[in-house]
Amino acid sequence: MQAALALADAEGLEAVSLRKVAGALDAGPMRLYRYVDTKQELLELMVDSVYGELPEPTGSSWAEVLRSIANGIRDAALRHEWFADLLGGRPHFGPATLAHTERSLAALRAAGIDDVDTMMGVLEALDLYLIGAVRKEITQRRAERATGENEREWQHKTFPYMARMFATGHYPTLEEAVHDARHRSAAEVFELGLGYLLEGMSHHLKL
Repeated sequence: MQAALALADAEGLEAVSLRKVAGALDAGPMRLYRYVDTKQELLELMVDSVYGELPEPTGSSWAEVLRSIANGIRDAALRHEWFADLLGGRPHFGPATLAHTERSLAALRAAGIDDVDTMMGVLEALDLYLIGAVRKEITQRRAERATGENEREWQHKTFPYMARMFATGHYPTLEEAVHDARHRSAAEVFELGLGYLLEGMSHHLKL
């Protein structure tokens, strides 16, 4: 499995195939087919392997538990960018994935959320946030590598166009935001959005 993870980390999911993994192991593809039937099955095993890297959910409050889960998944996606591409969709049922879900639910219950529907609801809401936030961050990282430009360099290059658009007078609020709003790092944006989500949960659930 480490060969498949290394291949995906280096070249992306499109580079992963049973034949290439077998080649990295210096083994024939037919030997690998004894253990894995399809590429989809291989991807499921890869996802489960990453879930096995996630730390134990921790925290004395439900919000701290959710924050620890979120940061664990984000950190894993930054180590394995392809992992972000496989978040969402149908649930994953590998043993490490199931174990992480079990630990997450147990930690939420220990932190004071007893109702199972509420436990599942807050985890699903967190999952939706993570899918969007993590995929956006990974997409931006890939764009920087593809263009060779960091965020500030890209902004500098696009400034003349934006200046012309703002000069039309059609975008006054956007112009104010571009000029005056604080420009946060990816980590700061992630934490800000996560904070908004947790505050909203607290208000809605009266927790």
